[in-house]
Amino acid sequence: MSFNNVQMSPSQRLDKAVIAIMGKDRYQALAGILMIGTREAVDDIPSFPKHLPQTACTNGRDEWYNNEFINGLTDAELRGLVLHENYHKMYRHLISWYDLAMLDRECEMQATDYVINIKLYDENKADGFAVLPKGGLLEEKYRGWNVAETFNHLREAKQGKGKGKGEDEDEDEGKGRGKGGGGGDDEGEDEGEGEGKGPQSLDHHDYEGAKKLTEEEEKDLTKEIDEAIRQGVLMAGSSGTGGDRDLEELLEPQVDWRQVLRDFITATCAGQDYSTWRRPNRRYMAGGLYMPSGVSETVEEVCVSIDMSGSTWGMVSQFMGELKGVIEQVKPDLLRILYWDTVVCREEKYTMDELDGLLSVTKPKGGGGTTVQCVPDYCNEFGIKPQAHIVLTDGDIYGGWGTGWNAPVLWAICDNKRARPTHGKYVNIKSC
Repeated sequence: MSFNNVQMSPSQRLDKAVIAIMGKDRYQALAGILMIGTREAVDDIPSFPKHLPQTACTNGRDEWYNNEFINGLTDAELRGLVLHENYHKMYRHLISWYDLAMLDRECEMQATDYVINIKLYDENKADGFAVLPKGGLLEEKYRGWNVAETFNHLREAKQGKGKGKGEDEDEDEGKGRGKGGGGGDDEGEDEGEGEGKGPQSLDHHDYEGAKKLTEEEEKDLTKEIDEAIRQGVLMAGSSGTGGDRDLEELLEPQVDWRQVLRDFITATCAGQDYSTWRRPNRRYMAGGLYMPSGVSETVEEVCVSIDMSGSTWGMVSQFMGELKGVIEQVKPDLLRILYWDTVVCREEKYTMDELDGLLSVTKPKGGGGTTVQCVPDYCNEFGIKPQAHIVLTDGDIYGGWGTGWNAPVLWAICDNKRARPTHGKYVNIKSC
């Protein structure tokens, strides 16, 4: 009996697939990513929802493949599955989209799969070296879309069919004036469990495992991935095989929008610039001291306005997670959130005591056109005068960038480097 006819174990087939990928010219740049973490063929893997068949799983660092599933795949399909898992690792999906998964896990799993499967298909359509296993999500309509855009589209379709929860039907509909906060248990991790009747993700995303990584482990993982990408690009370039543009883009210096957000709020609301003075501080008046209070003495209100017309939808949870951290440092008396498209669709207000449940309680609303003038108009109509105003938008603004803003403005612009606000500061946010 020849070697080729010897039955290989699932673990051996998995190793064979990895070796074949690393030996393929177009995947030389991916070699470093393939070496990160552990890789095992096992009988039982984490799965979501629980009723779905076990296939493969990653926590963003390690990979697990179900033995029975491996046995049912061709070599090309197994290579496709391995590439699929490692693209999740390369793009840091389980780090970048954790909050999105908590909002709707099913849609997040589908969205990230759709994005990387198009890439995988395009790379292999000429020679069939790697193919998607049966059931892998592939839709031409999502070509060129990022994860946020795809997630938004999937979630809207899901809710339109009555599968979503917690559509806001309160009495705030008119002008959108309402109050957030409270317990709110109609959003979050359980929302995406579904019935498994529609399209399902090829694999399982182990967010519980990803969350168990310590802060130090997560930092080390990020460094490992960055270094693997850097070495992969260099290797591909030196061998003359050409580079992977996606990898090269991951290496491009990116402004840390989170730090810009922190710096803006801190400088605007809690800075040490005493060129502007408030009324005297009462704490010192008993001692005959009439020291004026600086701007940093009290932060009264921060207003965040979120464009609900485009790709910004999918960034809401990630953005809010970062915002919450900054707000907890600055400690304003009030955080006001305005969801808008051509009008302000919903207003929410939170005190510091109500921030803990922000991600699960907030209810984004909107989805029409994009007319930002509605935001300063709304603020002026209702006497809303924040100390800082942050606007999250995709930058496809019609009718200008608004006039009559009554506070310093920071524009957080998603996936649109062409957008140039005519006033205020701005930072570009790149989703993946």
